[in-house]
Amino acid sequence: MPDSISQWFKSFIPPKNNVDRFERMRSCAGSLFGILLVGLVSYAILPHESKTIWLIAPMGASAVLLFAVPSSPLAQPWSIIGGNLSAALIGITCARLVEEPALAAALAISLAIGAMFFLRCLHPPSGAVALTAVLGGPVVHEMGYRFVLSPVGLNSVLLLLAALFFNNASGRRYPHAQQSAAPHPHQTRDELPITRLGFSHEDLDEVLKSYNQVIDIGRDDLEEIFLQTEMRAYHRRFGETRCETVMSRDVVAVEFATSLDEAWGLLQRHRLRALPVVSRARHVIGIVSRSDFLEHAGAEVHTGLAGQLRKLLHRVPFMHSDKPEVVGQIMSAPVISAGVDTPLLELVPRMAEGLHQIPVLDAEGKLAGMLTQSDMIAALYEKNLAAARGAPAGGLRGAA
Repeated sequence: MPDSISQWFKSFIPPKNNVDRFERMRSCAGSLFGILLVGLVSYAILPHESKTIWLIAPMGASAVLLFAVPSSPLAQPWSIIGGNLSAALIGITCARLVEEPALAAALAISLAIGAMFFLRCLHPPSGAVALTAVLGGPVVHEMGYRFVLSPVGLNSVLLLLAALFFNNASGRRYPHAQQSAAPHPHQTRDELPITRLGFSHEDLDEVLKSYNQVIDIGRDDLEEIFLQTEMRAYHRRFGETRCETVMSRDVVAVEFATSLDEAWGLLQRHRLRALPVVSRARHVIGIVSRSDFLEHAGAEVHTGLAGQLRKLLHRVPFMHSDKPEVVGQIMSAPVISAGVDTPLLELVPRMAEGLHQIPVLDAEGKLAGMLTQSDMIAALYEKNLAAARGAPAGGLRGAA
């Protein structure tokens, strides 16, 4: 019995906060900036009278959401504006129609929650707005429905503007709108390859539907957390193979001024899909692929492609040319690259999205190798085969 009581008391202890010091300081600084701005501007705009309220207490709760958890669905722009205005309107109405304060307060909170669910603007501080409208005293009651626009509407808009500025200026994405799923590169209805073996969007939707509770996290954030958890679990089970272990080291590369016919010849001779474009110091400045050649040759016309490609590769013997003459004029930039110490599994989503090769850079940012889909498949095959046999993958020296 004593142990069960002890465990029950321990259940009240909150879990450890995983937010780092910088994020905590940013939240504190944001709330300081936001409330100070709302207070100063509201005090300057509104008349200085004893019956004038220029800053309401629920703004403090809204500041916690907008600056401490701005990714929450409860902290988005429509949540604070729609939630606070509808709650204020309902609170004033209940105060006028119901004489008993306790009953009016209860009705105001209940109806405000229902309205916020209906309007999709659930915002917890709005409950305090409704309560303030009922129990705010003679000053609030005398203001009547003016209380909805000022100070509630004014305070809400000012705090939202402060959150928009501060969060984006400090590197946060706000508003934290739901991100649409990445388009399929082949424009078909199939899921992307990386998502076919794990859980699907529909799986997550069904679980959330059966959970049937409001969760204080965006759906896209929840999905990303699950995906990262899957990746971390895979790392733990099978170890980490790094790029330097499986990459191709004898890389065929070209420079900005390499002629198109020479680059095309290298692609054909070595049976490659793409060539990294490097500076004289071996820093990667771009990548040129067969698709780049076909695009500039007019592949979309579908007629006379061979002739158009020959025309593109033919050198013009003049100083000026209207068509591209060197690799730098048709290459793709910037380039998605990886470091020699990058775990191979981190690049699987990139490859699954359509990349066929990724330049690998050393500690100085110079080209060290190329990682292709063939390298990726061979490495993952050997790794999983060794795991199935219960033995270490002998050929993969970088495995943890």
